[in-house]
Amino acid sequence: MKEERSKPAGIKDIAEALNISIGTVDRALHARPGVNAETRAKVLKVAEKLNYRPNLAARNLKLNRTVRLAVHLPEQIASFYDPVRDGIRAAARDGVGMRVDVDFRSYERFGQEDFDSLRADVAKGYDGFILAPGSPRRMDPLLRKIADRGGHALFVATDAPRSPRLAFVGSDAYVCGAIAAELLAMQLRQRGSVAVITGDLSIEDHAQKLRGFAATLAVMAPHLHLLPAVESHDDPRQANEKTLELLAEKPLPTGIYVSTANSLPVVQAIEELGFLGRIQVVATDLFPELVPLIESRAIFATLHQRPFTQGKMAFEMLSRYLVHGTQPKLVTKLPPHIVLRSNLGLFTS
Repeated sequence: MKEERSKPAGIKDIAEALNISIGTVDRALHARPGVNAETRAKVLKVAEKLNYRPNLAARNLKLNRTVRLAVHLPEQIASFYDPVRDGIRAAARDGVGMRVDVDFRSYERFGQEDFDSLRADVAKGYDGFILAPGSPRRMDPLLRKIADRGGHALFVATDAPRSPRLAFVGSDAYVCGAIAAELLAMQLRQRGSVAVITGDLSIEDHAQKLRGFAATLAVMAPHLHLLPAVESHDDPRQANEKTLELLAEKPLPTGIYVSTANSLPVVQAIEELGFLGRIQVVATDLFPELVPLIESRAIFATLHQRPFTQGKMAFEMLSRYLVHGTQPKLVTKLPPHIVLRSNLGLFTS
């Protein structure tokens, strides 16, 4: 039988188990720069195995200090990010016994606004941040400053694996793309072409969905030709205009995968040109405006990314780490829910 530990493991125990320096372990545990993703994953795995609890949490409990969190999320794609915020608020209300204050920050869209929003909060002493990294290269200097000041960033909805972050929680983007390809492969038996209308492929979530879609389509439906991806940058006007341009070209796609929640303007363009019913559409997420489109079969299926759950889990992971020292799993990917006309009532009742 294994000898039980008489006291909790410390950083030194983790370092000895992996034969690395204490400094490397400390940087890995606190998501500070200077440690690659592979090493950090190994450190977190051993920390969990040894039941490590950071001293930071113990100090917070002794001082009865209130933990301060800042949530930075975009206003664009409100049908997705509003439920993420709702999930965070619900988890904060349910956090009985935890002294956690949450400040919400909103910016118009990914790009300059998200950088300016985060930069304004870096020096305000927040213990943790929940954010969706739209432009990792641009945001990395700010994330390093947060880590250097002892703060922690948790990513939600989209990841940036090479950036300093405590953890990530979101849907499995690659699997979402793969499922969309499989659904279209089952519906479209004849030769034809299909298109992906995405947001911005510099965002990890969007890029992974396209990879999953392309790889699965090539294996399961070699009779379907994948057209060049259409980037709408999650702008409704762009999505509508670029869909109109796509449908003006030959050949007409027989299937479209909208890999963001920006599906309404795509369907409007299809309807405007009289192709509704001729093109199979797989959308993303589920919100009130989408329900009648699924009921009428204008949209064949949608992949619900469970944004409320993402927000709830993001708050729980970060607050538990900061208050109780519970180390979160480095990457948590939620399987999407496949919503069809036949099971729509399960999600709307």
